[in-house]
Formats: sequence, structure tokens, C-alpha cells
Amino acid sequence: MSISVRTIKGIGEKTEKLLKRLQIETVEELVHHYPRCYVTYPEPVSVSEVKTGVRCSILAQIASPVHLKAAGKLKLCTCLAADESGQIFLRWFNMPYLRNTLKQEQRYVFTGTPVYKNGRVMLEQPEYFSEQKYREMMETFQPVYPLTSGLSNKTLRKAQAAAFDMYCAEEFLPENVRKYYELEEEAEALREIHFPSGAKALAEARKRIIFDEFFRFFSALALLQEKEHKTLNHYVIRMGPEITEFIRSLPYALTGAQKETLRDIRGDMAGTSAMNRLVQGDVGSGKTIVAVIALYAVVLNGYQGVLMAPTEVLALQHYESFRKLLEPRGVRIGLLMGSQKAAEKRESKRLCESGEVDIVIGTHAVIQEDVRFQNLALAVTDEQHRFGVKQRDALMHKGMEPHVLVMSATPIPRTLAMILYRDLDISVMNELPASRLPIKNCVVGQKARPAAWEFIRKQTALGRQAYVICPMIEESETLDVENVTAYAGMLAQAMPPSVRVEALNGKMSPAEKNEIMDRFSRGDIQVLVSTTVVEVGIDVPNATVMLIENAERFGLAQLHQLRGRVGRGREQSYCIFISGSEQKEALERLSVVGRSNDGFHIANEDLKLRGPGEFFGTRQSGTMNFALGDIYENADILKSAAEAVDFLKESGYNFRKIHQYALEEHLNYARNL
Repeated sequence: MSISVRTIKGIGEKTEKLLKRLQIETVEELVHHYPRCYVTYPEPVSVSEVKTGVRCSILAQIASPVHLKAAGKLKLCTCLAADESGQIFLRWFNMPYLRNTLKQEQRYVFTGTPVYKNGRVMLEQPEYFSEQKYREMMETFQPVYPLTSGLSNKTLRKAQAAAFDMYCAEEFLPENVRKYYELEEEAEALREIHFPSGAKALAEARKRIIFDEFFRFFSALALLQEKEHKTLNHYVIRMGPEITEFIRSLPYALTGAQKETLRDIRGDMAGTSAMNRLVQGDVGSGKTIVAVIALYAVVLNGYQGVLMAPTEVLALQHYESFRKLLEPRGVRIGLLMGSQKAAEKRESKRLCESGEVDIVIGTHAVIQEDVRFQNLALAVTDEQHRFGVKQRDALMHKGMEPHVLVMSATPIPRTLAMILYRDLDISVMNELPASRLPIKNCVVGQKARPAAWEFIRKQTALGRQAYVICPMIEESETLDVENVTAYAGMLAQAMPPSVRVEALNGKMSPAEKNEIMDRFSRGDIQVLVSTTVVEVGIDVPNATVMLIENAERFGLAQLHQLRGRVGRGREQSYCIFISGSEQKEALERLSVVGRSNDGFHIANEDLKLRGPGEFFGTRQSGTMNFALGDIYENADILKSAAEAVDFLKESGYNFRKIHQYALEEHLNYARNL
């Protein structure tokens, strides 16, 4: 039975609404809202040993008066701290009371991440402790939770403590599985995740929770496979001379990987069972033209096809590409998106149902209940990891068991792909067209930023365009990462008036995002400062520079995806990875993507490098939407969970009892492929 978070002492209406933004409405959902990282308190180092981007603690005395001054709406509190090796500048925002709290010549331990600003190294917003208090803090792990505006980490930690007084975890893993894989009980693991008693205990707790996530994923697939047996092919599709002639008419030759994938698709669609295939292609490998050919073949055989894209920007780009290639051949292309006017949507739906359009390109709008097709034979989803199982199933059910083709540019090592995509046949496209110039890459520190900006200025002077990617949208009190809003303002001031700089982020409405991307595509915007919202499908051949700030905070697969937004035209393209950390491990990881443009090689190297985990820092962005698990970093646990499900399946185990609560939710995140 679900218990509302409102029953927790200290949670009122305001906090309840804030928690709802995080999809937390029940005590159970709160307990399963895990910390994204843990703050630890290391042995203090001398001032001379601090490095920018590397969190540290220093034992130093206040070496100057504590000054308080106004800077716009902010109140800045500043001073110098020093030890025998040197001194460092300290700065706090909106903490005016520190002027009277911090005493000159008194010693404190200051903890934070040094940054390089205004020509010097400084600590911004550092925590401060007495020496005795800091020694106590060194024994602890402080959880840091994913938050929303208005909700503090302190409030969430208090709510977690209260939640455990009323939550009782029900063990669902069979005892023989727990013993074989040396897993602790779920209740113990959950408590340790939120209230760590030590590094070893925390590692064991994470192992159990991550195993659970992967186990639920594979058990959900097992349930689906009970229903999704091989279906008969109701639409036998032949690829005849017209397809051969169309391929010959293209202004470029298909790669060997494209030809091999088309042979797989041809065999599937002409066989006895309906196609259910994943095309896993590296960035720029030419997946779209493969989809065009498959959909054209369906139309030539007298049927309809549909392609669903995750964003309106990408859907519009596909629509224009399909029209250019197929409308001269008499193929009728339709468009259906949520932002269309009501009359336009009604007309698009009418054309679908009447069969007056052959291929429909759209977003999630194509799976609405009132969208019907006359004779749908092929359903294609692009960037399939952006869709949940409900969305994919809804698209499949628009016809009578049509062929299914899903496409992904996320490079995953084949050994993992065979585990994750066990319900799909897989085609891998790891070959780029010969006309593509390899992107030139460089990995640099923050001191190289002025040179990087100057390089962007020179490229825009040649008529080219550039992307700048930042990890966050707004300022953060805990992470020193560049943010889109402030960065765009700084860059605009540094560029000549002729260079138009605009910002783009995921909080904007679809109409706002489409409008900015349309202007960027037309060349009205020279530099686009963005979050990772441009990661998928944006195609601007004139863009030749990709600059990624705080690159160490992204997973390598995501960096490779982002880099794929350039190198799409005839001019030489460049990618600049700026690291905010000088740690050897961070630079080593970035050097992998700096040395290679091969997504599958990068994925394999990432798998080797990550090792047992990085749970004391910020977790890298993974390929799939697991809360803690990462298919690269936790590949050993992933394989164990898959093995356990296979063993239980052979034993006739009833997986449905594992999913007796929130089955659809588990299926959705587990199959977010």
C-alpha cells in the first residue's frame, strides 16, 4: 500500500509539491530516490598543493580583514587565507554574517573546489570548520541528492531519515540468488545508501541496488518476451529494380556497412516472421538513408510507413530530407507534430487514415489514440533510447503487427549489446562515408579557453558556425561548472558585434527551441551555447566547431554523440574538450575521445577505464536511464543480473511477482531503448 510523503513529519504542502517535481509522491518513491554522489572530507593539503577543478581541504589562518561589499544584487564576502606555503583568495556570495564570524589570524579548515578566475586561483563558497569539527567530518560520507529549485539537500536528508521509520522493504530476490552473487538484503542496502557507515559498506550497498536495477530490467524483458513471440510476416516486402535504381541515383556510394544492413532488412521483410531489428550505427554512419530506402520499399509494395523522432527539430529535418529524396518519385510525405495548429493536425490525421500519405514523419504525436493508418507495414523509431516501452508499443499497434526498425547512434560494445538488446536482431554500422573528413580533436584545460574563443572567432569570420556545450542551465552552489545563461553572455561580450551568440536549453518550450534551431540552421546565429539538448539529430553542415566545457562531467559516449553535430559538411571540423579538472584519471578518459572518432572503440575503452566505479564523484551520464547502474561502469553486475534472470527463467520462476508494483514503470525505464 502506498503511503503519501505528506504523512512524513516536517513535509507540508510546499515541500510535497517540490517533491512531486522529482516524481516523488510516496514514501517508497522517496526511499528509492538515491544520492547522486557523496561528499567526503579529505586530509587537508597545503595551499601550494591545491589544483583547479580538484576538490580539496586546506588548514589555514585568515590572513587579512574580512571584507564585505555589494556587487549588483549580490553581497560578496572576501578575504585571504594563508599557511606556510602560500596564500589563497576566498570568496562567498550572500553570506554577510561571515564578516563577524571569521576572525583574522584564527585557523580554520576550508573545503571546496579551487577555480581560476580573474587571473588567480580562488576558493568560491568554501565550507569552513574548526580543526576539531573537521576531524569528525573526515569520518563521514554526506549524501548529495538530485534536487529541484526550492528544495534543499538538508530538507531531503531529513525527509529520508523520517521515511525509514515508516518504510519496510520487502525482499524480492530469491535467497539462492543473493547468496550466489554475495548480495546483502535490500533493506540493509537501502539504509546504507542513504546513511553510509563506511566506504566498504557503501560499496556493498551500491552493488545490491545496481543489481536490483539490472535484474528488474531483464526480468521485465522476460515478461515481455512471453507476449512478444515471433509474429508472422503479414507484409512481405520485396526490394526490386526501383530500389536498385534509387540507390544508384544517390550522389554518394553506400558504405559496406550500409549495404550489409540493407541485406539484413531485405531478408527480414521478405521472410516468414515480422522484422524486429535494431540498427546500431555510429554518429554519421548514414542510418537515415537506410531508413529512407526501407520505407521507400514499403511504399513500392503498396503499404504505408511511419518514422517517429524524439524531437520536433529532428522530425522537421527528416521531413525535409524525405521530401527532397522521395517526392520527385511520387511518394507522398506527411508531417505530424504536437506544435502544429489544430486544423493542420486534423488534416494530417485524415490523410493517414485515408491512405493519402505514404510515409508519415512525426514526434510522439503519431502515437496518439486518434491517429490511424490504412495499411501500416513498417514503423521506424529514430534515436530509440529516447523512447519508453509504452511509446514503442503504441507505435507498433498502429498497424496489424508491422515490421519494426529501431535506430540508435549510441555506441555500445557488442558484448553488452547482445545482453541489453536480447529481444532484437542487431545490425551494426561502424563505417563512415568516404567523403567525411575526420574531425580534429584537442583536450585542453581551462587556461586555454581564451585561445578556444579566438579560434571560434576566426571560424565565424570565415562564415562558419560553432556550438558551445555547457553541463548546466543555471548557477549551482555545489558544482563549479559553466552554465548556459552566464556563458552565452560572457561569450557575446568577447565576440565582435557581427557574431550573433544565442543560448538554448531543455527548459525552453518546443516552439522556442525550434525557432532558435531554425535560425541557427539558416545561419542567422553564428554561435549556439547549449545544454545537451542538441545531442540528438541536429544537422547543420556549416557548423565546424564544437567546444565542450567541463567535458570530464560527461560520459565518453555522450561526448562522442555531441561531437557528431559537427563534421557534417565539406569543410574541416574541430572539437575542443575543455576539462575543468586536472586529475590524471579525468584527463586520461578524455584523451580516449580526443584520440579517436570511432564510437565503438571509444565505448570499449570507456568500459576498460571506468573500472569498479566513481561513486565519490559525479556519476557520468550513462546510456540508459538507470538510477545508479551504468552499463559500462557496472558491466560485471549487468552480466550477473542477466545470468540470474536466465537461470530463474529456466527454473520456471514467476517474474510477475517482482513487478507486482509499478510494472509499467519498470518496463518503461528498463526498456528505455
